[in-house]
Amino acid sequence: MKHAIVSAYLLGSSEFQLAHDAMTNLTHIHAAAHLAIRSHNDGNDDEHQRESGIREALAPEQVKIKPPPLYRVILLNDDYTPMEFVVEILRQFFGMNTETATRVMLKVHTEGKGVCGVFPKEIAETKATLVNEHARASEHPLMCDIEADD
Repeated sequence: MKHAIVSAYLLGSSEFQLAHDAMTNLTHIHAAAHLAIRSHNDGNDDEHQRESGIREALAPEQVKIKPPPLYRVILLNDDYTPMEFVVEILRQFFGMNTETATRVMLKVHTEGKGVCGVFPKEIAETKATLVNEHARASEHPLMCDIEADD
């Protein structure tokens, strides 16, 4: 609700006043409900449970944010791209050290493809595009693609 007041304030004073009035009304309603429950509470467990239920209903909702789906960036083998170029790509675009880049390059060479990294979709797509553009600019047929990570 505070965000609505700030937004309304930015829009103009009349909208701000409406948002402020709404916030004030909600505060009064909440206070009145709380007082009514306390004044009618005769100390038995049913009243206490009802009051707890109202507090839970008025409590802010917990929003759970799930992580974005992840995608593997894959290098595909070809018979023309030099191994040194593949190692340089892995170092430049994926931040690998020479030893790790060499291991991934050998996996691409022997198994036909290799995983360069796992990222959210937009980052994976961007990295694959940058690698493909760099390979074309360097006149190499190296292909990079993405696939969903299970």
